[in-house]
Amino acid sequence: METDYLVLGSGLAGLYFALQASAHGRVVVVTKRAPTEANTQYAQGGVASVLGPDDSADRHIEDTLTVGDGLCHRDAVELCVKAGPEHILRLANELGVDFDRDDAGHFSLGREGGHSARRIVHARDATGAAIQNALLSRTAERAERITVLDDHMAVDLLTTAKYGGPNTVFGAYIYDQKTHEVKTITARAVVLATGGAGKVYLYTTNPDVATGDGVAMAYRVGARVANMEFFQFHPTCLYHPAAKSFLVSEALRGEGGILRLLDGTAFMGRYHEMKDLAPRDIAARAIDSELKRTGDDHVVLDMTHLRGDYIVERFPNIHRRCLELGIDMRTTPIPVVPAAHYSCGGVMVDSHGRSSVRNLYAIGEAAMTGLHGACRLASNSLLEALVYAARAAEDARDAQVDRPQRVAPWYAGDASSSAEAVIVSHTWDELRRLMWNYVGIVRSDLRLERASRRIELIREEIRDYYWNVIVTSDLLELRNIALVADLIIESARRRPESRGLHYNINHLDHDPRLVRDTILARGDGPSI
Repeated sequence: METDYLVLGSGLAGLYFALQASAHGRVVVVTKRAPTEANTQYAQGGVASVLGPDDSADRHIEDTLTVGDGLCHRDAVELCVKAGPEHILRLANELGVDFDRDDAGHFSLGREGGHSARRIVHARDATGAAIQNALLSRTAERAERITVLDDHMAVDLLTTAKYGGPNTVFGAYIYDQKTHEVKTITARAVVLATGGAGKVYLYTTNPDVATGDGVAMAYRVGARVANMEFFQFHPTCLYHPAAKSFLVSEALRGEGGILRLLDGTAFMGRYHEMKDLAPRDIAARAIDSELKRTGDDHVVLDMTHLRGDYIVERFPNIHRRCLELGIDMRTTPIPVVPAAHYSCGGVMVDSHGRSSVRNLYAIGEAAMTGLHGACRLASNSLLEALVYAARAAEDARDAQVDRPQRVAPWYAGDASSSAEAVIVSHTWDELRRLMWNYVGIVRSDLRLERASRRIELIREEIRDYYWNVIVTSDLLELRNIALVADLIIESARRRPESRGLHYNINHLDHDPRLVRDTILARGDGPSI
């Protein structure tokens, strides 16, 4: 298959790019599951943007820089904050996203941790789903320009370097999970919109598709990857055996929710002056510290002091899900624990979403733009996806590639079907437990050293297995997530300090020499 733009991923970043790029080219969107199965679909809180009369771009910029703990790129922060309102209005007025409004028709703005003003545009507590559905509807209307391949997964990127030319990406090998064929798709530009890597950890708010595929593929073709040590743990994931990966939005704390111990003690005042509105990294570490101190399995988020009818109106989906599990949040505090949520690192890109490899773009959570620094300010992620998807779509208009006349098809060699699927499932479990216990919310030099030794053995085992069996989606994801884990561990080892989301008990202070990005590329990072 040949197209102008090959987009890997069907969340906000990928679809927003596809809609804009379709004005000047053909687009193929590849998605591993159904097009709705992306982190965007599960985003509850909303999009941060300056739209209120008591707010300003300068305040949003300063809030972002403060939470980013010294590592934000100011130019990226200013770019996103100043461009944000334009894209919010486009979502609402052109693409039909039904954001909440007050009686006068103005956006109803929420507030979340780290924000000094109300600036979160939302659609109840299911903002991501509202955006995703609107984008998919518009994508379907442009079917003559945009082709969506669901149940397909990228295996590896195609580069001219393999054919003796410069390192320029011109497509990808794509695995069809229904037919088990590996297809070849060529394009003038490839866009990584593959989302995050939450599944690298045992407990996560992310869907199963969040396996860091874009970062892994980009690294394998020589693209620079940065700041992988900064992984955000959301403070409040619902603690219940039947509640797989269910996020309890930070917006609950923004509307007055209080974190308490099981005995009813409110504890956030001991950790931050903003108490329950503290940034996510501080709230997550506070909960982790209290759980280790008390031996309890969880803390609770108390909303019972608020009006019951307001809770139901403002948070209908969270209320409904909690009720299904026997928890009435109007009368009973919600049991919560931290869980892996968002990667602030990714493929290093410039202000147009361009990676260090020609014709390879990265947008959304797969990218490291410099906006988030060492810690992401709540609801800045969807903002970033909008701004950089639009800029990448405009830049890619002129993308050209001198690709080889004959492209080698996928070759499986002597690989055969495996009767040892247990190897994949066991390695998945081992890797995620390793990362949770050794490279989680709180780290140490000893844990990182042990994790480094173990991940190399795990990856060696995966490499031996990978080249001897026919590929499956589980194996492809395992190969990618293991490389991402290695990148996280190596990045964490290269930062002997505590900053933002990276907290090392052997290096509790900031090191002024480390006010820089942690950049890895093939040859100076983990072997591929």
